[in-house]
Amino acid sequence: MTKRLSIVIPAYNEARTIHLILDKVKAVKLMAEIEKEIIIVNDASKDDTDGAIQRYMQLNPDLTINYQKHEVNKGKGAALHTGIKSASGDWVIIQDADLEYDPNEYNLLLKPILDGFADVVYGSRFMGGKPHRILFFWHSLGNKMLTSMSNALTNLNLTDMETCYKVFKREMIQSLSLKENRFGFEPEVTAKISRVTDVRIYEVGISYYGRTYAEGKKINWKDGFRAIYCILKYNIWAR
Repeated sequence: MTKRLSIVIPAYNEARTIHLILDKVKAVKLMAEIEKEIIIVNDASKDDTDGAIQRYMQLNPDLTINYQKHEVNKGKGAALHTGIKSASGDWVIIQDADLEYDPNEYNLLLKPILDGFADVVYGSRFMGGKPHRILFFWHSLGNKMLTSMSNALTNLNLTDMETCYKVFKREMIQSLSLKENRFGFEPEVTAKISRVTDVRIYEVGISYYGRTYAEGKKINWKDGFRAIYCILKYNIWAR
């Protein structure tokens, strides 16, 4: 039976780049003849993201795209919830709509699962020899602090809890009751996946082509404080 990877892409004001990331996803040839299911969730974008997606779908009728739209902006986490619930593949991967992460690395993430070792795979920007754009010191330091704090409470030894690239067995991620609507998704899903009985979590090194704020980066210091709150909430207070 043919296996399928569901690729969940939350999109907010990505009219300039959404076609570029979709081209990259389309071009990827997955190992073991795995098929692709692309799920795009437009989180009430204010620019022409909707038009860009509609045009892309018309020009690429051979591509399996499940397009969802929020009528009001709910946040990245809410868009991910919508996409995850819609997934029908054997595995689910998160893909940002910008160009910071390279879809050519899907096979790196899938390999530990296909080899029978992993149930969940995180792509780490801080391990391995892949290229990384040099950008913000304080972002990097904050990320490492959040990862360390999360690790202390989950008893994991992740190097990059905040990474976008996470692959899950579909039944496993759909079984979680996820609440965070914005950038608290990462610490929440990490806390909850760590408590799944006998879960096997792996990391692989990935590349990272980060954006500046002028280029469209959206996360800020407020999201960092929310992440701290979510680490405490979902590891201690809401257990």
